[in-house]
Amino acid sequence: MLDHLIKGATVVDGTGAPAFTADVGLRDGRIAVIAAPGTVTEEARSGEDATGLVLAPGFVDPHTHYDAQLFWDPYATPSMNHGVTTVAGGNCGFTLAPLHPDRPEDADYTRRMMSKVEGMALAALEEGVEWSWSSFGEYLDALEGRIAVNAGFMVGHCALRRYVMGADAVGGQPTPEQLDRMVALLKDAMSAGAWGLSTTQSATHSDGDGAPVASRHAAPAELIALSRAVGEHEGTQLEAILAGCLDQFSDAEIDLFVEMTAAAGRPLNWNVLTIDATVPERVPRQLLASERARKSGGRIVALTMPILTPMNMSLGTFCALNLIPGWGEILGLPVPERIARLRDPEVRAEMLRRADSKEAGVFRRLAHFGRYVIGDTYSRENEGLTGRVVKDIAAERGQDAFQCLVEICANDELRTVLWPMPTDNDPASWALRRETWQHEDVLLGGSDAGAHLDRMCGAPYTTRFLGDCLRGRKLVPLEQAVKMLSDDPARLFGLRGRGRIAEGFHADLVLFDPERIDAGPATLVHDLPGDSPRLDSRATGIVSVRVNGVETVRDDEVTGAIPGRVLRSGRDTRTVSTR
Repeated sequence: MLDHLIKGATVVDGTGAPAFTADVGLRDGRIAVIAAPGTVTEEARSGEDATGLVLAPGFVDPHTHYDAQLFWDPYATPSMNHGVTTVAGGNCGFTLAPLHPDRPEDADYTRRMMSKVEGMALAALEEGVEWSWSSFGEYLDALEGRIAVNAGFMVGHCALRRYVMGADAVGGQPTPEQLDRMVALLKDAMSAGAWGLSTTQSATHSDGDGAPVASRHAAPAELIALSRAVGEHEGTQLEAILAGCLDQFSDAEIDLFVEMTAAAGRPLNWNVLTIDATVPERVPRQLLASERARKSGGRIVALTMPILTPMNMSLGTFCALNLIPGWGEILGLPVPERIARLRDPEVRAEMLRRADSKEAGVFRRLAHFGRYVIGDTYSRENEGLTGRVVKDIAAERGQDAFQCLVEICANDELRTVLWPMPTDNDPASWALRRETWQHEDVLLGGSDAGAHLDRMCGAPYTTRFLGDCLRGRKLVPLEQAVKMLSDDPARLFGLRGRGRIAEGFHADLVLFDPERIDAGPATLVHDLPGDSPRLDSRATGIVSVRVNGVETVRDDEVTGAIPGRVLRSGRDTRTVSTR
């Protein structure tokens, strides 16, 4: 007997093949039968009429930071609501394990680091996570049987360094013996199911003390040794972030990436390829790394988002503005002193000069202050400004845009929420995106779901992209769009039996209305442990989400079921060799 029968659905199977109408029967968590409508004779315990609805494989998000959130939110909201059934965590070198059993202070260091670098509320990390493990395997065990999505995790380089080197991980170099221990620790994590190694050498990543995170101090020889260890285990990967990921790689960075993937014989993915027609040289430069990797026996995959993800800013709290060269020293001052400095015309002029310099890289996009939209305000002086564009307000006041923005924020003691309008929302940039998506080493992803919770909400990229493909720009056909969200990432990670609708595959499925599929606006809610805030977005047109055959979402509401699995390397992933 079938557990469930979905009748008359328009099946988009994830392979890119044309859609077809079929009945799809599920049994024991897998797809048991796919047949012409009305031809399934086997009885089913339950069923539904899906006429006019699209049945697709569950989406796979290749770059999330749900490592902590899954402990208080097993549903990985809002990702699961938007059709995501499998998430890859442990990215950018940051994981909650391993933790040295004899140094309880390491957990506090990790919490403060994650709060700073990944924008996770410290109260949520302190109150919502058990911190009961030492080894990476124990961390995975702590999630087993209590999550609604499938989840796999890389092991973070920062955690490996901290475990072996203690406080010397920041600023120090390992002895040969310490490097051997680091390699052994990585191998232990992969034996327990880690998907591989993640690391960062990005200048944007600092710990809770403001120091460069541990992995930023690693020399190339250390990274190569760890990469080589990844290649010794089945079903593993590399994920890495370098400073050049934000704009354009240096020759040395390309060399390092190529050496890492070649040493491992495994794919390396990085985040995120920013596509902007006003910087036409960026895409060819970034994809040069992929070209060179294939010639050297490796593979480098660039993640890129298929939507523009709004990210709010503030002059009062740490955000991307702090990462503009020279801005961090000013925006890190106490608020009264910060306001005084920001009101100084000479200081503002120098800040604008630095923001528009070549060294600012991709952050130059943030310097168009006339294009900012005012969000939440908190003072009587700013009443009526919410939703207005700064250039319009500045024109009324006879001020330049940055001066106007500073005065608005000063009225709120710098608490004003700012929304920069993207500069790359033009037809030429969208045409360049469509062209770039066709590259064999470009993959959709980079949501950062689970991180930067009060600043951005990238999780809904799946439904927003599908809505755009069906009713908006229509840059790619529906069948291709679904493949890009499901089978393509599943194949990169070597997921066994996931990413497609095929008999025998796991029944990770999303059923949606093609006339309505979309994502709602990001809204601020206070539902994290400690009443901490985050941005959330409702899904539109998602009728049902199933994970391993069990319904987890119905009409954008979670059902309470937790059928997700911790996906472990080797058992749940096969090796995707580059050789």
